Amino acid sequence: MDIKRKCAKAALNYIESGTVIGLGGGSTIAHLIRFIKEEQIDIKVVTPSWETKRNCEEAGLAVIPLSEVSEVDVAFDGCDQVDEHLHALKSGGGIHTDEKLVARMAEEYILLVDESKVVQELTYEHPVVLEVIPKALAFVTHQLPDAERVEIRMSRDKDGPVMTERGNLLLDVYVQGNQDSARLEDRLKGMPGVLDVSLFTSVVTKALVAGESGIREMTKR
Repeated sequence: MDIKRKCAKAALNYIESGTVIGLGGGSTIAHLIRFIKEEQIDIKVVTPSWETKRNCEEAGLAVIPLSEVSEVDVAFDGCDQVDEHLHALKSGGGIHTDEKLVARMAEEYILLVDESKVVQELTYEHPVVLEVIPKALAFVTHQLPDAERVEIRMSRDKDGPVMTERGNLLLDVYVQGNQDSARLEDRLKGMPGVLDVSLFTSVVTKALVAGESGIREMTKR
């Protein structure tokens, strides 16, 4: 069994029948969906990920709209990087606003990662992603003079930028390492016009870390 499958298998220990769980995106989550189906665990799912929603429906799992849920028992997600303080950075999917909503709803928000994703402090090799309302683009960009680079995320499938479901833009903000991640999240999110950012410094409760020697659990220090 490969590392991602082992991590997904370990996540089953945190799921109880009859609960509502949140699922993010990615291949480890896809493995978890298959394991839930195999074990015939009776749960309902909320997810901000289109791909995860489709995988759940194909597996016969009940998916309910996020707008109909006020709390989630446990949520699982991946990330690009997580540090020893359980500060996490997500960049790829551009659905971090909804992912953070699920995280806030959840009693437990657990990251499923392999050892390569774990660092002592976030290094910011990946950009921090901001969901920005279009009218605020020039203002927000002007407020980022200390960023190494700011890029509007462009679509690979059409001429123009990527737009979120709310009609907003995604800004990839590259910053230097050695940041106070919590302060950075607060500063970026506090800008008028920024809906949310892909730094998760206060919502992660655990991380299940898979390595060659097995699974270890990280909790907040």
